[in-house]
Amino acid sequence: MQAATTLKYRWYYTQAVIVVAAFVLIAKLAQLQLIDDRYKSQAQATTISREVEYPSRGLLYDRKGRILVHNAPQYDLLVTYRLLNPNMDTTTFCRLLGITKEDFIKRLDKDWKDKRFSKHVPFYFIKNIPADVFQRFQEHLYEFPGFTPQVRFYREYPHHSAAHILGYINEVDEKVLQDSSDTYALGDYIGVSGIEKSYEKILRGTKGISITLRDNKGNKIKTLSQGINRPPISGKDLTLSIDLKLQEYAEHLFQNKTGALVAIEPKTGEILAMVSAPGYDPNILAINRRDKNVLQQLQTDSLKPFYNRPIMASYPPASIFKPAVALIALQEGAIRPNTSISCPGYYKYEEFRYGCHHHPKPWNVKIAIEYSCNSYFFQAFRNIIEQFGFEHHDAGLDVFVDYLYDFGFGHRLGIDLEGEASGFIPTSKFYDKLYPQYKWKSTYIMSIGIGQGELLLTPLQMANAACIIANRGKYIPPHFIRRIGNEDEGLPEKYKNYNLVQIDTSYFTPVIEGMKWAVQSGTAQRGRIPGIEVCGKTGTSQNPHGKDHSVFFAFAPEKNPEIAIAVIVENAGFGGAVATPIASLVIEKYLTGAIKRKYLENKITSLDLIHNLPQ
Repeated sequence: MQAATTLKYRWYYTQAVIVVAAFVLIAKLAQLQLIDDRYKSQAQATTISREVEYPSRGLLYDRKGRILVHNAPQYDLLVTYRLLNPNMDTTTFCRLLGITKEDFIKRLDKDWKDKRFSKHVPFYFIKNIPADVFQRFQEHLYEFPGFTPQVRFYREYPHHSAAHILGYINEVDEKVLQDSSDTYALGDYIGVSGIEKSYEKILRGTKGISITLRDNKGNKIKTLSQGINRPPISGKDLTLSIDLKLQEYAEHLFQNKTGALVAIEPKTGEILAMVSAPGYDPNILAINRRDKNVLQQLQTDSLKPFYNRPIMASYPPASIFKPAVALIALQEGAIRPNTSISCPGYYKYEEFRYGCHHHPKPWNVKIAIEYSCNSYFFQAFRNIIEQFGFEHHDAGLDVFVDYLYDFGFGHRLGIDLEGEASGFIPTSKFYDKLYPQYKWKSTYIMSIGIGQGELLLTPLQMANAACIIANRGKYIPPHFIRRIGNEDEGLPEKYKNYNLVQIDTSYFTPVIEGMKWAVQSGTAQRGRIPGIEVCGKTGTSQNPHGKDHSVFFAFAPEKNPEIAIAVIVENAGFGGAVATPIASLVIEKYLTGAIKRKYLENKITSLDLIHNLPQ
C-alpha cells in the first residue's frame, strides 16, 4: 500500500516537471518569435556582402621632405539594385543629395546585359559627394535600404608645379579591367601618367575586404569571421629627387616660352628639376575639380602643354654636340689636345662653304670649344670618319656611332617616366638608304660634326651628356626616385651603378677647360656667375619651321660638380641669348639659394616668345 502511494507521488512529480519544462519552452519560443527579433532579423538576412575598404595611396615628397602630392577623402554612394525599397521617399532622398528626380532615375537606369553591372552587386550611384552633403545624408541612410556609403581617396596638389613629373590618376578603363586579374574594379583609380603611373604598384597599396551579413533592407547585422576579413594596406610613400623650390623657379623663368629644361645631380643621376613649357597646373586634373573637357583641351591645344618635351621631343643639339666630337676625336687619335686647324672665318670644301664666328685662331681644342669654331669641328669629324681612308667612311662612321651610343645618344636612357624618346643617330646603313644611287662621302654628312643634319637628341640626353663630362666619363641614368618608403632598398639597380663611356679621363681636361672659358670669355658669357666656375657650351639649333632654337648645356662648379643642366628654348635664336641666362639663373638659385642678378632675372621673365609682346 505504501509502495503504491509512493509510486503515485512520483508520477505526479514527473508530470509537474514536464508541464513546467513545456511552459518554459513555450515562453522562450514566444519570446523569440514575438518579442526578441534578433533571430528574426538573421532569418530574414538575404545577402552576404563583400565590402571593399580602399587604402590610402602613397604620398609624394621632394628631396627635402616637402609634400608634393597628398590624399583627401572622397565620399561615394553605391547602390544594390535588388535591395531597393520600391516605396522609398525619393523626394527626401534627392533633396538630401541635391539631385533631381530625373537624375535619380537616370543613375539607376543600367543596361543589365552589360557585364559590368548586376542587380545583385553594388555599383556607383554617385561619386565625389561634398563632405557636408555626405554627412547630412548619412544621418538618414537607414531610411534608404540598398544604398551603401564608401570612402575613397583622391589626389590633391598643394603646389602648382611639376605636373609632367607627378602625372595624374584617372578611373580605370575597360582594357585595364580586362588585364588586371581582379586587381582593379569598376570605378577604381589608377596612375595614367608621370610618377603616378611609373610607380603605380608601389603607390596604390592593397585593398581591404570586409565580409558582412546584411538583411533584406541592406542593414548590417554583423561582420563575419576575422579570418575572412583583411584590413587595407596603405601604399608606400615616395621621396623624389626634385627640389620643389628649384622646380618652381625654373618654371617661373619659362613663362611665355616654349621649350625644356633638365637639371641633374651628376654624381647620382637624380633629376633636380625638369620643365616642359608651356605646362599646366596639376590641380586642374585633380578628380574633385576636373572639368570633363580638360583632358581634351590639353591634348588639342596648339601649344601642346600636355606634351612632355624634356623626354619626348627631339632637337638637333647644335654646337653643344661639339664637346662630344672633340672627346671622340681625341680618343681615336683624329686630333690631339694641341691640334691646330685653320679657320679663315668659314669652312670650304669644293662648292660647300659654311661660315664661322669671328674669333682667334683655334690653336687647340680648348680654344675651338671656347669660341665654338665650326671649321675645327667639321675637320675633326671628317678626321674620325676618314680614319680608315676616304673610301671607307662607313667604317669610320660606325666607330663614331658606337661612341655616341656610349654617351647615351640614340637610345632611351631609362628614366622612370613613360614616353621617353630615343632621339636619332644616323648610321652608315641609314645613309646607304638615303643615297641609294651613289656612294655617300664624309663631306655629305659634315654637318653632324657641329650637331646639325639628321642628328637629334632629347633635352634629357643633352643634360645627361653634361653629367658625363662633369663626371669625366661616367653617368648613372637620370631618374626621379630617391627613396621608397623609409628605406633606400628597392631602388632599381640601374639607378645605383655607373655606365662608363670609353674615353680616357685625361681627354676631358682640355674639353672642360674649353667649356669653362666659353663662359668666361667665349660664346656663353651670359652664363657667368660671380664666385662660381660654370663650364658650358652654347648652341643654335637650326629650325626649318621658323626661328632657330636657343640651346645651352653646362655643369657647375668645375670641381666636384653639383648640378648639370640642359636648356632649349624654341624660336629664341642664338644659344647665348636666352637658354644660357636661364640655365645660369637656375644654377645660381640651386648653389646659392638666392638670385643676385635681378636685372637678368627680370629680363628673362619679361621675355614673351609665345605672344610676341613688345619688350
